[in-house]
Amino acid sequence: MTEQRPPPSATGGQEAETAFLRRVLIVTAVAALALLVWAVRGALLLLFGAVVVAVLLLAAARPFRDRLGLRQGLALVAGGGAVLAVLALATWLVGSQVRAQVEVLGQRLPEATRSLEQRFGIELPDLSQKEGQDAAVQAASRAAGSGGGGGGGLSELGDAVGRIAAFGAVVLDALSALLLAVIGGMYLAVDPAGQRRGLIALLPQSQHRRAEDFLETCGRALNGWLLATLASMAAVGTLVGLGAWALGLPAALALGLFAALTEIVPVIGPIIGAVPALLLALGAGGSTLLWTVLLFIAVQQVESNLLQPLLQKRMADVPPVLLLLSVVAVGTILGVGGLVLAAPITVVAFVAVQKLYVRQTLGNPTEVPGEKG
Repeated sequence: MTEQRPPPSATGGQEAETAFLRRVLIVTAVAALALLVWAVRGALLLLFGAVVVAVLLLAAARPFRDRLGLRQGLALVAGGGAVLAVLALATWLVGSQVRAQVEVLGQRLPEATRSLEQRFGIELPDLSQKEGQDAAVQAASRAAGSGGGGGGGLSELGDAVGRIAAFGAVVLDALSALLLAVIGGMYLAVDPAGQRRGLIALLPQSQHRRAEDFLETCGRALNGWLLATLASMAAVGTLVGLGAWALGLPAALALGLFAALTEIVPVIGPIIGAVPALLLALGAGGSTLLWTVLLFIAVQQVESNLLQPLLQKRMADVPPVLLLLSVVAVGTILGVGGLVLAAPITVVAFVAVQKLYVRQTLGNPTEVPGEKG
């Protein structure tokens, strides 16, 4: 008795339906994964911040391990202690001056802003209140402003309370995120190889070596970006502080510190760092404003033409247009935290595209940041 087989047309139809169902399941899984990533984007950003902190701690521990022969744990403790010692020494040397100058800067900037508004007849946005301020804070502000029969003083007091509460909430959120990133970075730095193995274990066995190589390359690229960025921040802050002091601008040390901190944001960070100095110079006269503009142009020329060539071996050669687009996109999606971490996120994404897609998928030769020379 012969075995009955389905006609070829029926077999082909079943295969087509199976392939279609497989594609539908893949698209659904990708969409679900995208929704999950979007829902936990804050946690993922915090995790990436912890990775950056771990890279900093490992970079600080490397000299103690390679030159003094300490074990990884002791080298990590020594490196972390060295970072804390540098921060404590800087705080002890210039902390009081910076605090006083920041207060002066906070008093002068509103006056300079009002002068700018009056001179050009414009109205600048009020950034003292964050968008989407807590409803409870707004309710407290309205209640304080409307209670007691409507005194103007109560209204002003309610506005002040609302602004202080909103600013305190922003500061508390930032400090909490920073503390969690530091603690997470310490855990990651203690056993980075073990963390990588745990992540790679989620992949198929055939992809383990490829994933290991990719993660190590990303680590070296982030290490190079971090060291180059710290050097740029130190150079820019020093030059801006000295230049502002020579021009007679108030709070020169605070202006230099602000310019150094904004240097971590690529492309638009130097522009943001120049705003307080330009506002103060505007109130001092046209010649001071011109010299201040020339100061920041000269600092950027020194950084791009002298400092960056020296750091080129460590820096990830990411196109400036890509950095600008990533800053805008990541900042829009993830807020201020994404703006700060836009550069390292772009470095990792650039390494992934160059290594996994351009070289290994397309087969085109290309240089990948973080690879051993």
